[in-house]
Amino acid sequence: MSTLNTFSSHNPNDGAVLADYPNTSRNEVFATVDRARTASQQWQALSPRERKKVLLRWCALLTQEVERIAALIKEETGKPISDATLEATLAIGHLAWAAKNAEKVLGSQHRPSGLLMFNMSVSVEHVPLGVVGVIGPWNYPIFTPMGSISYALAAGNAVVFKPSEYTPGVGALLGELFQEVSPIPHLFTVVTGLPETGVALTESAVDKISFTGSTRTAKKVAASCATRMVPVVLECGGKDPVIVAADADLDLAAEYALWSAMSNAGQTCIGAERVYVLESVADAFIAKIKARAEKVHPGAQGSYGPATMPSQLGVIQSHIDDAASKGAHFLIGGTDSVKAPYVEPVIMLDVPENSTAITEETFGPTLAINRVASISEAISLANATRYGLAASVFSKRHGKEIARQLQCGMVSINSVIAFAAIASVPFGGVKDSGYGRIHGPEGLLEFTYARTIVKQLFKIPLVFTSFERTPFADKFIKAAVRLLHSKGLG
Repeated sequence: MSTLNTFSSHNPNDGAVLADYPNTSRNEVFATVDRARTASQQWQALSPRERKKVLLRWCALLTQEVERIAALIKEETGKPISDATLEATLAIGHLAWAAKNAEKVLGSQHRPSGLLMFNMSVSVEHVPLGVVGVIGPWNYPIFTPMGSISYALAAGNAVVFKPSEYTPGVGALLGELFQEVSPIPHLFTVVTGLPETGVALTESAVDKISFTGSTRTAKKVAASCATRMVPVVLECGGKDPVIVAADADLDLAAEYALWSAMSNAGQTCIGAERVYVLESVADAFIAKIKARAEKVHPGAQGSYGPATMPSQLGVIQSHIDDAASKGAHFLIGGTDSVKAPYVEPVIMLDVPENSTAITEETFGPTLAINRVASISEAISLANATRYGLAASVFSKRHGKEIARQLQCGMVSINSVIAFAAIASVPFGGVKDSGYGRIHGPEGLLEFTYARTIVKQLFKIPLVFTSFERTPFADKFIKAAVRLLHSKGLG
């Protein structure tokens, strides 16, 4: 039973209590960050190769325990064991990539000094920030936070991780397994708790916060950190579009768009929520996606599980109701499809663009399909949102051309969500979908700061940085600048 000092995690399928976890207090969070500060200094004292070995040992241990991890993910989120296993394996892949590539990506770089400073040696180093606070979500409780945890640790930082109060067990297990391989105590620490614990982490002495969650909460996190000039990575929601061109493989588009929208009960920030299909192929596409959707059902042993966060059911219902009131037609499901804790698949046609089913993130197994007269109209409607996270394009010949016109951080062509599984590319959005990047070289660089070092190699007669600068030196500077930069006027 929950108390002021503990809280319970529940199985969302039936509400059964799974376990109790500490509700970490503000003072305890602050003390944890202080201990992590010492650990970060010890971690930075190790060579990149020594850090790599530790992280690869953790990677190997997580691989050995993948079935245990997946089972816990299934318990806490309700998702099918196959999906939970896929999530865990993708997270392990990102950890391995970060560990193996950190030294190469973050190594000291020599830069040219230029004509006026030809006697200088110039280098840029990438320095670990110190302690990174990570606040994770409940929809992908290992994959998403590990996109920050792995890269922050590989970059030389200590990490304090606050998992979602809906999936604390996954976070706690990550911490336990890390302790088995870590040579340094308090290097990666997990603080479980209710939202107040996350607030305390944003107000602690961390050097950066990486947050995944709603845009509304992200703005509060950013405001809290801004008072102390603490930088943030914000990975927020999306209203991700799918564009189906006239030359699309319609079977592929229907299969992938349906899976993107419905898998994980639609609780995927990079999942499809809107489809814009060319009028000439719309009937065929709609028929194909309907045939597939009729075979998809939620349940404890179904295609997908329940709403992990019960309050989301009200949001989903309100979006369906709003679309219906504005004249949308239902291809699959309807206003009675929300049957707590599950939501039956809902596919809507001809949904007005001012409906919340189009403008706001639903985060449920719903999909709006609208016909368009041209690709330019599809692009315009896809971009007409305050979100800018991900998108998918289905076209045999024009995929890249369309993708380059979309205002979002990631695009899959003739596929969906593919970028999330590729560790070498950055992940993140624009507009209300957040800023900053995890994954890839950019994800490693995100958890460092650049330090420039300039060293004089030898003295030269012309001194520019001195009160003793001569008239001849001034003439030399002007002559050099004219020589280098005046040709543009010719």
